[in-house]
Amino acid sequence: MTTAAPADPIALLDERLLDALQRALGADLPEGAQTLLSPSRNPEFGDFQSNCAMPLAKRLGTKPRDLAQKVVDALEVDDISEAPTIAGPGFINFRLKSDALGAALDGLDSPVLGIDPPTDAERETLVVDLCGVNLAKQMHVGHLRATVIGDALARLWSRLGHTVHRQNHFGDWGLPIAMVTAAVKRRSEAGELKIADLGLADLEVIYRESQALCAADERGLKAVERFGLGPKARAELEEQVFGAREEMARAKEALVALQAHDPEYVRVWEAISRITLDSCFEVCARLQADVTEAATAGESTYAEELAPMVQDLVDRGVAVEDDGALIIDLKDQGIKEPVLIRKRDGGFLYATTDVAGIRRRVQTLGGTRLVYAVDARQGLHFKQVFAGARKAGYAALPDGREAVMQHAMFGTVLGEDGTPFKTRSGDNVRLSDLLDEAVARAERVVEEKNPQLSPGERREVAEAVGIGAIKYADLSSDRIKDYVFSFDRMLAFEGNTGPYLQYALVRVRSILRKARDESGIDVDRLEGGGRPSFAIASSEEKTLALELLKYPSVVRGAAEACEPHRLCVYLFELSTAFNSFFSACPVLKADDEATRWSRLRLVRLTGRVLADGLESLGIRALERM
Repeated sequence: MTTAAPADPIALLDERLLDALQRALGADLPEGAQTLLSPSRNPEFGDFQSNCAMPLAKRLGTKPRDLAQKVVDALEVDDISEAPTIAGPGFINFRLKSDALGAALDGLDSPVLGIDPPTDAERETLVVDLCGVNLAKQMHVGHLRATVIGDALARLWSRLGHTVHRQNHFGDWGLPIAMVTAAVKRRSEAGELKIADLGLADLEVIYRESQALCAADERGLKAVERFGLGPKARAELEEQVFGAREEMARAKEALVALQAHDPEYVRVWEAISRITLDSCFEVCARLQADVTEAATAGESTYAEELAPMVQDLVDRGVAVEDDGALIIDLKDQGIKEPVLIRKRDGGFLYATTDVAGIRRRVQTLGGTRLVYAVDARQGLHFKQVFAGARKAGYAALPDGREAVMQHAMFGTVLGEDGTPFKTRSGDNVRLSDLLDEAVARAERVVEEKNPQLSPGERREVAEAVGIGAIKYADLSSDRIKDYVFSFDRMLAFEGNTGPYLQYALVRVRSILRKARDESGIDVDRLEGGGRPSFAIASSEEKTLALELLKYPSVVRGAAEACEPHRLCVYLFELSTAFNSFFSACPVLKADDEATRWSRLRLVRLTGRVLADGLESLGIRALERM
């Protein structure tokens, strides 16, 4: 008989039920048959029910209730459940034993909270692509999801005990970058600016101006000629076009100089990169997202790798010429569109760098699983890049397997009007401004709810609540879907919000603090050897216990599916179960000492799971709010 982890009687019950099906039906059991075990819709009948007898009876041409009885007769669950009962046409009902629940909770109440580290054979090395900033540009609301989703996925896999490398793909190379580098260098040499005084907002203005100056209105000039609009119009358009051509020529010269490592151009480019990344790291730190210098890989770091890699693809016949360009044909991979890896003019593309990135992440970083937290609009691009890397053999692992490549795609952040979230002028919302607004609003709410906090404490709480509210609103949405950004909804202290979870944990910690400081209870007795036993009696205690026991499987499921919202849903349901328990079950004023100790331990375990879950999402836990 298979066994489940001692901290998960639900999984154990599911396994016992499947064993009973196999014994009851033998060779008649259809392949892939499921137990269909689920929480009972009516607590009067028990904690869990299985309606597996109905579909199986229909397939086998027998009565569902008769089949259910055969399964019950074959069940061996005396150690975890009271005697199963059959209801209606063939529902099998289970009521878990209190001592079994207590033993399971005792197993969960360990340093790892039921999440044992993987064996050497199970351990994976993940590389998570997240954030994705561009040189001379400020982070905006479009970077929010890539950063917080990617960070949460990295945290979840780390929590499971796997090796995780984050990769902030930094767009710091190519002609647009050369444009802004040339402009900053020229203005610096002319005394129009001091590089040391530049901020990222200044660089963003220069970036836009450089792009505009390089954009020649060739079509307008042709229209002047075609329609004979006269010498004045011709002169104006020629001046613009010739100026743009001259500006573009300077940008191309700058790109060549950068590629040749010209020290003057490199010095300016490095200064611009430093300003950009320092701002990025500051915003990420406020977001509680672990994005650092060590985790950042600029496109510039691939510059010397691309030409040799493309030559390797050509030499092995993986890449072929098509109308002067080089492509990897993907029809044999089930994709009709090829991946373009070199243009006719010899230039490389994003796809070229991404294929090189897969090769580096697998062959250098040892990645067995690559996860890309990038928006859904890049879906085709990543299908092509993944298929191209597989065909090239760059995803091959030393043991003959291929690295798993996953696009953890996500939807768009919408305004309350249902369109992509923008400022009133139509610009992207700066992420730093968004965080400032959330914290300011949170501070007003915190001051209203707890005016006794000092200004410093209030600001610290507001920072945690405001940032946590934004992150939770994002992470609690199914990542593939768009979601509407609403400060009022995400900062509410009721409902499925970050503040609601943070407050539930604050309530837990307040109970334990009062137990120690006001009731003189030695709360250290709740851990270590000789700690009190769990005694699960009331329905609210049982509901809370059952929620707690789901935690290990929820964390694993959220990581493997790359769906942080699963953990968010769980933490909300756990917080709701705890609040119901808190309202119905006195803790410090329990009827007897054994009950008080059991409930204190239940409170402490709830707090440990809540804190661990919030940490796995990158949301700060608080002592007071």
